[in-house]
Amino acid sequence: MERAIFAGGCFWCMIQPFDTLPGIHTIMSGYTGGNVPNPTYEQVKAKTTGHTEAVEILYDPALISYEELLELYWQQTDPTDAFGQFEDRGDNYRPVIFYTTEEQRQKAEQSKQQLAESGRFIDPIVTTIEPAETFYLAEEEHQDYYKKNPENFERNHARRAAFIAANWEGNE
Repeated sequence: MERAIFAGGCFWCMIQPFDTLPGIHTIMSGYTGGNVPNPTYEQVKAKTTGHTEAVEILYDPALISYEELLELYWQQTDPTDAFGQFEDRGDNYRPVIFYTTEEQRQKAEQSKQQLAESGRFIDPIVTTIEPAETFYLAEEEHQDYYKKNPENFERNHARRAAFIAANWEGNE
């Protein structure tokens, strides 16, 4: 198994797109990139720890490649918004690809460059690519949130879904 870590706003919205793909072993909500050990949701939400909400994906590279994960990642975020994603604002919701190996870093940089050159977005691609740090699992109520709380998930996901439809669906 290999590990990928992506931040793209609220981690509730980042689980579902990856969850049922062949080769995905687990996908967990959590926090990374901060300076407080074992942060809580309330601390991260209050912006007191320096952490970013993210998802950690354990996957089988024989069944799904890192490049395929990157392609799907871009389609879940607004890569032109460095100050959060959709309703969620602040550094704790910023878009980041956290690489775990030099190979991942290179592939992420190449993927970002290809997106920038594609002309899909007028504004610059500002998603950062940073080395992975300790990943802390979020509390149990945040795991598989879209399954546990479908109505609230849909309300929180509405703006993101509209952005995805306008910028990706039918435009690949």
